[in-house]
Amino acid sequence: MDWIDRQLVTLLQGDARLSLAELARRLKMAGPSVSERLKRLEESGAITGYVPQLDLARWGYTLTAIVRLRPLPGQLKALERQLVATPQITECDKVTGEDCYIARLVLKHIGQLDEILDGFAELASTSTAIVKASPVVRRLPPLDPQD
Repeated sequence: MDWIDRQLVTLLQGDARLSLAELARRLKMAGPSVSERLKRLEESGAITGYVPQLDLARWGYTLTAIVRLRPLPGQLKALERQLVATPQITECDKVTGEDCYIARLVLKHIGQLDEILDGFAELASTSTAIVKASPVVRRLPPLDPQD
């Protein structure tokens, strides 16, 4: 990937709904060239999709929690299946250390936390923190090849 691809991805990160014509204008390139680059980035898997960024509070999700999960003996695979099956979990990482998973979940009310965690009680021990603020939301890492 070259500097044009990095600029293209940076523009899309700012607004994934930019038209091909607008992307071409900002990159000072012909529309078909931008279209070809975009198609190549998508087909190679460098761009895996486009999703809207939501204001979760407007959808009724007023709380976010971070849950660390340590599987009980023999429950690792079952725990992973339960994590995948819980729709309120918006992100989950399998990590090293004492805990095996760190999950981010969104809640409409605090009562949901116990309802969700009860589904994990026979599979894992949990440790939960309520998110007060998110000074850094998910973002792209530096795309400069020197970084």
